[in-house]
Amino acid sequence: MLQLNEILMLSSGMFVLGLIGFLTRKNMILMFLAVELMLAAVAINFVAFGSRLGLQQGQLFAVLILTVASCEAAIGLALVVAMYKRKSTLDISQWDSLHEVEPPKLAESGEVEDDNIHDYPTLAPAGLAPNAQSTVKGGSRAANEKA
Repeated sequence: MLQLNEILMLSSGMFVLGLIGFLTRKNMILMFLAVELMLAAVAINFVAFGSRLGLQQGQLFAVLILTVASCEAAIGLALVVAMYKRKSTLDISQWDSLHEVEPPKLAESGEVEDDNIHDYPTLAPAGLAPNAQSTVKGGSRAANEKA
């Protein structure tokens, strides 16, 4: 039977390898694998301490961590596939193109200074037929109301 310190050394080595892999890689798939390795190391720690103290909470937390890790892997894989379809590369530096646009600046009076605000069309209430003007693509509601 392994001693607690041996298991902790194994899990800390796994965590450090995962951290180094995450910080040094640019490929998104390898970065997600490194995060999975770190989560597995934490799960091993919980199981080791749970068995050492005779508590079942360590195993419960390990199952919770593995559930979160599987959800993270699914979401990460979906992001990787979407990014690969868009850019044809898995280089993490290409994610810069996905940053959020700066919000418009507010004047001291609380008014928005930017006149380039989009007036998006709204949906018709349930049960009512939509106006023919609201189905025009590319125009704003204000432009449709003037027509």
